[in-house]
Amino acid sequence: MSSDVGLSWSALDTPALWTDLDKTERNIASLAAHFKRAGVNWRPHTKGIKVPALAHKLLRAGAIGLTCAKVSEAEVMAQAGVTDILVANQIVTPTKITRLVNLRASCDVKVCVDNADNVAALAAAAQARGVTLGVLVELNTGMERSGVLPGAPALALARRVHEARGLRLAGLMTWEGHNLAFSDPAEKRRGIEASIAQLLDTVARCRAEGLPIDIVSAGGSGTYTITSGIAGVTEIEAGGGIFCDLNYQSWGVELEPSLFVKSTVTSRPAPGRIILDAGFKTLPRGFISARVMGVDGVTSIVHSAEHGIVTLDRDNATLKVGDAVDLMVGYSDATVFAHDTLYGMRGGIVEAAWPVLGRGKLQ
Repeated sequence: MSSDVGLSWSALDTPALWTDLDKTERNIASLAAHFKRAGVNWRPHTKGIKVPALAHKLLRAGAIGLTCAKVSEAEVMAQAGVTDILVANQIVTPTKITRLVNLRASCDVKVCVDNADNVAALAAAAQARGVTLGVLVELNTGMERSGVLPGAPALALARRVHEARGLRLAGLMTWEGHNLAFSDPAEKRRGIEASIAQLLDTVARCRAEGLPIDIVSAGGSGTYTITSGIAGVTEIEAGGGIFCDLNYQSWGVELEPSLFVKSTVTSRPAPGRIILDAGFKTLPRGFISARVMGVDGVTSIVHSAEHGIVTLDRDNATLKVGDAVDLMVGYSDATVFAHDTLYGMRGGIVEAAWPVLGRGKLQ
């Protein structure tokens, strides 16, 4: 057990990434209840969570399995006892494909495809290992990232998967995340519904050809309130919303912010400037800035490598060198992976000090 367990917030050294366990657990319960009411399965994405202990909280709350972005992330979760994992990505290099099919020995791992040559490579590796690998065809319904086009192209690829020895056609998947750019709620809803309509049309085409489509997967934390209500979608991948950081709040997630970085004031060079020990190695640049809690008049926070430079629109003589402040995380997906430890705090006391086992899992 970490020597930090049992410390008070004031005794925890900085910078320290921590989550309010009461709030996070309420967020998890709220999400689980929403999906139960909607009648859809919940397969939360863990790319921004990274901690198996938190993933198990999601599973105990009712999630049917997990979504991961990389084989290495799936390996971490499988080693922690998770038995149902979707790698919502294309796995194409020979080494990664070998690792993927090897995971079938310990869990029901599934993978996404959008390319016929990749289907053939996966099938060959699965046959060589003597396993059957579940496969979902990923559709591009407007995200313009990965994915085969809906309709006839997706149908042709799904048929190829179904006919490949060593593979099992498990379903179809899309990510309608491009609709997060719409600020108008009605426009966002129309965009999401249009994306999912393309997915469901392709599902119908596949089933009409006798292809087994059991999983129809979509939805993230920024779209789940809409996507989960569309009949025909069987599972939702929302995960990062459990922290309800500032980025997720900007996407309309109405849960409790629960992820923070404790930081120390290291310099007060001017009455309108505060220097913190949280640089971009602690909090990312290029996303929504973290929010300094309990400090009035903040106009900006800029991160260099080791320093957080807080600029104020008024003089502040309250905070002194050595004082500690919390920053509400701007974007958890770009923050958690930078830390060795995530502290779980309850009532101002460290209840858990979890190693971020998914850190650095890029392959």
